[in-house]
Amino acid sequence: MKNGLEKSLGLWKNDEELFDLVREELYTAVVGDIMDKLGLLHQFLSPHIKPLKEGAFMVGRAMPVLEADTFSESSQHNFVLNKPFGLMLEALDDLRKNEVYICTGASPSYALWGELMSARAIKLGAAGAVVDGYSRDTHGILKLDFPVFSYGRYAQDQAPRGKVIDFRVPIIMNGVHIKPGDIVVGDIDGVCIVPRENENEIFKLAIEKARGEKMVLTKIKEGMGAKDAFEKYGIM
Repeated sequence: MKNGLEKSLGLWKNDEELFDLVREELYTAVVGDIMDKLGLLHQFLSPHIKPLKEGAFMVGRAMPVLEADTFSESSQHNFVLNKPFGLMLEALDDLRKNEVYICTGASPSYALWGELMSARAIKLGAAGAVVDGYSRDTHGILKLDFPVFSYGRYAQDQAPRGKVIDFRVPIIMNGVHIKPGDIVVGDIDGVCIVPRENENEIFKLAIEKARGEKMVLTKIKEGMGAKDAFEKYGIM
């Protein structure tokens, strides 16, 4: 009981405890509501980015990846562009436990994630992948049960069309600023980014709100009116 109370007050000891609590009690809508109240109004990624598997839930630290469209197999001036995938393999191998591979910068015309990448990410203990484009090898990813959020299913490969040019760097994705170590939360309703510097306050208030919503739901099911419920509990 004491451990649960400490967690609810935001006194989690590490990421493992925090992420367990997020998985048990939270969802993107309530986290987003709290960020709105704190003046963080632009933390959701595009609604085009959806879970590959409908019931998928993801929470982890952002490992931002920057991709760029390319139209040639080689470059005279940049060694990164002479590599088959740029720095994609290095970025993938650099994933750490509970991290989310989150990639942007490319045009949404090819797949940025696939089955073999998922298998490697699982081996490294990663929490999921979010790409500002498509994913492929859908049957394989679903069998692996790895959380992937993308524009959808599309087999066209990135190899001759785009390359990773940097990783573990700040990025802007759909107008949202994402820094290494920010927390990424994704579910059926979308993906939101929780800034690291605000995470304790955001998750503490989100847990309080989520528990309050459960109480209000019970009251509404018992017959309480929406207006009365909002006036009494401030939740709707």
